[in-house]
Amino acid sequence: MQRNWLSPEHLRNLHVDACRHPRGQAHLSAASGLVQVDSHLFVVADDELHLGRIDAIDLKNSSGHQITPVDLYRLFDGNLPIDKDQRKKVKPDLETLALLPRLPGCPFGALLTLGSGSKPSRQTGVLLALDKTGEPIGPVTHIDLTQLYRPLRTVFPDLNIEGAFVSGGELLLLQRGNKGDPRNACIRYDWNKIAPWLAEKAAAPARPKGIGEIQLGEIDRVPLGLTDGAPLADGAWAFCAVAENTANSFQDGACVGSAVGMVNAQGQLLNVWWLEGAPKVEGIAVVPFSAGISSEIPSAISLNLVTDADDPALASQLLRVRLPTVL
Repeated sequence: MQRNWLSPEHLRNLHVDACRHPRGQAHLSAASGLVQVDSHLFVVADDELHLGRIDAIDLKNSSGHQITPVDLYRLFDGNLPIDKDQRKKVKPDLETLALLPRLPGCPFGALLTLGSGSKPSRQTGVLLALDKTGEPIGPVTHIDLTQLYRPLRTVFPDLNIEGAFVSGGELLLLQRGNKGDPRNACIRYDWNKIAPWLAEKAAAPARPKGIGEIQLGEIDRVPLGLTDGAPLADGAWAFCAVAENTANSFQDGACVGSAVGMVNAQGQLLNVWWLEGAPKVEGIAVVPFSAGISSEIPSAISLNLVTDADDPALASQLLRVRLPTVL
């Protein structure tokens, strides 16, 4: 099968003020979810207890240097261990970040981040209300995801939720495959039925209205696994994916390839573009542009991406790719 390739543009590293980082680290190293709200980019990292914020205008100055560090908003009390292996055992593993429309208690929408569900300790979500300017406000709300994930484990014993977004009146969750179970899937919920539970107005979450598997292919016998998604128009969505050489959702492996692509509202794969250099992309957001996105198969889309190098010494990167015209 012929592969189409894209060359990502490096915008900046996700550096932070080391004095504000709980481990004195000068960067985020495991970015895993990304959304854009007005002029801000928000990011979560799977080995942190904070949400990060970047002003979109602070990507580069005229000389290409970074302007301001990533702001940090605390989501959980306490601190994670400094040792990487110990931190991996107890981290909430926040792998998704979604922008939600208005819901009870959040008249201007909210941000939602979810633990992956790959371990019992990774079943907590965080809801953070936004004000009318798109800024986080008020205390965070922690959500026990046990009831939400329990029926999914009967379908995916090695559950690993890595993407979440709202599109076409539905909340979509993305299950990431691996060498042990290569199934990628989009799990769909009726937004009007799941929103009351997220807002603590219902005792139990709605069950999925559908689960659709998505075949992404492989490279060097390593399957591509979904790592995040972002809504387009008319129910279509964009995704990022990596081919990580691991047989389960817990252990890290070498990234032998990465890609971005598009899926239509019916869950059919439209296009896949492989990324030169195989950056381990784990978060995706659509870049707004003046012409808007006017159809299910738009003529031009730019995507922001964030990376997780699986190495605390390496800073996560913010990248950008422009998809070619889709015929």
